Amino acid sequence: HRSAFFPPVRIVIKEVDYIKTREDDETANLIWNDSAVQHEKIAELRNYQRINHFPGMGEICRKDCLARNMSKMIKCQPQEYSFIPKTWIFPAEYTQFQNYVKELRRKRKQKTFIVKPANGAMGHGISLIRNCEKLPAQEHFIVQEYLDKPFLMEGYKFDLRIYILVTSCDPLRIFLYNDGLVRMGTEKYHAPSEANLSQLYMHLTNYSVNKHNENFERDETVDKGSKRSISWFTEFLRTNDYDVAKFWGDVSELVVKTIIVAEPHVLHAYRMCRPGQPPGSDSVCFEVLGFDIILDRKLKPWLLEINRAPSFGTDQKIDYDVKKGVLLNALKLLNIRYSSDKKRNLAQQKAEAQRRLYGHGSMKKLSAASSDWEKQRHTLERRREELKERLAQVRKQISRDEHEKQHLGNYRRIYPPDDKLLLEKYESLLSAAFQTFLAGRAASLQKEMNNPLKRMKEEDILDLLEQCELDDEKLMGKSSRQRGPKVGDSEKEVGRIRKLNFDSESVFLPPPFPLCFPAGRMHWKPPIKSLKPSPAPSASPTLSGPIRRSISCPRSIASLSSPNEVRALSTRPSPTVPIATPLVRPSSATLRSHSLSRSGSAHRVPHSNSLGTIHSNIGDPLINLRSKEQEAELVRQTLAVLTAMRIRFPGKTEEEAEAVLDEILDNWKYHKSKVASYWLVKLDSTKQRKVLDIVRTNVRSALQRIWREPDVESLHLYRLFNRVFNRLLWSHGQGLWNCFLNTGSSWETIFSKSSEVVSPQELQCCRRLVQLCRDCLLVVYKFVSESRGSLTGLSPEWDDTR
Repeated sequence: HRSAFFPPVRIVIKEVDYIKTREDDETANLIWNDSAVQHEKIAELRNYQRINHFPGMGEICRKDCLARNMSKMIKCQPQEYSFIPKTWIFPAEYTQFQNYVKELRRKRKQKTFIVKPANGAMGHGISLIRNCEKLPAQEHFIVQEYLDKPFLMEGYKFDLRIYILVTSCDPLRIFLYNDGLVRMGTEKYHAPSEANLSQLYMHLTNYSVNKHNENFERDETVDKGSKRSISWFTEFLRTNDYDVAKFWGDVSELVVKTIIVAEPHVLHAYRMCRPGQPPGSDSVCFEVLGFDIILDRKLKPWLLEINRAPSFGTDQKIDYDVKKGVLLNALKLLNIRYSSDKKRNLAQQKAEAQRRLYGHGSMKKLSAASSDWEKQRHTLERRREELKERLAQVRKQISRDEHEKQHLGNYRRIYPPDDKLLLEKYESLLSAAFQTFLAGRAASLQKEMNNPLKRMKEEDILDLLEQCELDDEKLMGKSSRQRGPKVGDSEKEVGRIRKLNFDSESVFLPPPFPLCFPAGRMHWKPPIKSLKPSPAPSASPTLSGPIRRSISCPRSIASLSSPNEVRALSTRPSPTVPIATPLVRPSSATLRSHSLSRSGSAHRVPHSNSLGTIHSNIGDPLINLRSKEQEAELVRQTLAVLTAMRIRFPGKTEEEAEAVLDEILDNWKYHKSKVASYWLVKLDSTKQRKVLDIVRTNVRSALQRIWREPDVESLHLYRLFNRVFNRLLWSHGQGLWNCFLNTGSSWETIFSKSSEVVSPQELQCCRRLVQLCRDCLLVVYKFVSESRGSLTGLSPEWDDTR
């Protein structure tokens, strides 16, 4: 295809040992098109092939589609999508535009507008206007407010060409190239006026326009000429004391938020093209996008447009250097492996054909006459198959992550980001995008994206598989093996800690029922940091990398609350709690402490200090290693804080909230069926998770303060808490409900098969966590039953997406 004749493309093909084939060769590993690809072409691709366009990406690459989709996102997320100028699509929005102009005239304001063809390119057909009455009502174009106060360099207006690589839409993965092009106007900039509106060399920064001006400078030095590199511009900002980190952070957010707008369209179209492809499979599509961004005088980036086929022409040496790097690093990151991929594809096709021929697994189909026992076994088998499939996907993603880290080159990954708070925000925006663009459509896709398994890591899935075994033993009438935390000598390291680094599963919400401490003050001791980190031993190839959640679409409940939205926690010195005794509130009934003391305190469990075996993400700061004594002291402080925590009932004092809990437990026979109906039937999995997120969010905040760790996911104790939360949500909340009963598997079995060692204090922390979750459910149940809403709703605050 045409771009294959550009010098960077030819040279990169040779460097990566590719061979250019005929355009009609249907077995090629890499197919490069300069224009959008037909959906049929993508559907016909074999799994080992790669093509350089995604279906549906035109939703942000056509000017009119970008304006239309951005307008919808601005309505639901105005604060997050304030990086695109006001835009009107003609002729559909002609009336709205004229009304806006009349309002400006009434306020005696004059603005300049830029008119662009809806699907134009290279600056063709662009003009500036101030007299808006002359605009034809029936022409197809877009009108934008002109940014008349741009950031200038040497008196010239300029824009930035940022190169973005999208390697997958399922899950979504975005990479930003650390270099690009600065494209300058060729006449000194002056604010627009009637006299200079036609001077496009001043107002437009398109290279295709300015290269025809006699003032265009083709200088090969890095700091001169009408075209320069972004690496030079970054150094220019640093030299002039601008905040470079904030600048690149703003650019990265602009890019990710824009692609989030496209993701529902792209993923839906991709699934339509590849209907039989299992989730998490290698993507047959990738895309190199050219983002055109302009900066205002405050250095805020504004999106101009997106090119899905950026030019790889090289009129100057700077073009060659930048564009060759974009292509070469992209192809290395894609990991195309020729013959091995072809062989693997044939083997997968054969296995898939056998699976379709003989049926999925060995599960039998249920008949109408099937007994309850057979139905339970069938449900269990389906659950087990689902977990195994998800486990394989997670392990495959680990392998991909390792390859990416080793072959980033001059790219850096901007989605999913390493910053957990930023990830939560992006997931919330993804949720809003899916609800906006796929509302009423693609219901099965949205349901799949909200599957709790999507948020689980390898350790969590292994725990659930173990629970399947336990449930299977019960159904088959076998005696359960003795389970419980490992018992051992506290002076020895028992077993190996799994070499995994867990990402957070927590969701920050503005909780309507925050935890609170009794009045008073608690003093925090900063942990003493070890001077020498112990070396991390090697791990198996498939599990050596950090485990990340596969994120292609959002959880519908994800929302990020700012610090002032989460109510502050007040503290007082906690009472001394004997470690060997069950942790119960003095006023609680025996029922409430039953499941918390099931394993008793007789288990003497050593705590391993082998934190050095946990792998941190590349680029993340190393985990601060602490001595065994320091960790034990921090765990003790955590236990004291958890013990002091109480669930706050909205509109009631702490004593009244305690009385509400006592009333429920004193009349448990009356409330039992109602609580069961509310928790197990009326709440779906999303709302169940929201209930436990009240506890999770506040516990997380407490851990950050006690351990002085902003990234609590690296803490051994927090990972234990995450496993407990997952177990409580097991089987649509049955895990938590079992804690109210005298029967049912205890949540403590999650530590039985794991070689991870749990200390007695950590176990007590987990027990207290479970008790807080129980109390939280009861308070939410009581609050909802007393409100005028139905039991299926939580309260208006639950749908607040701030």
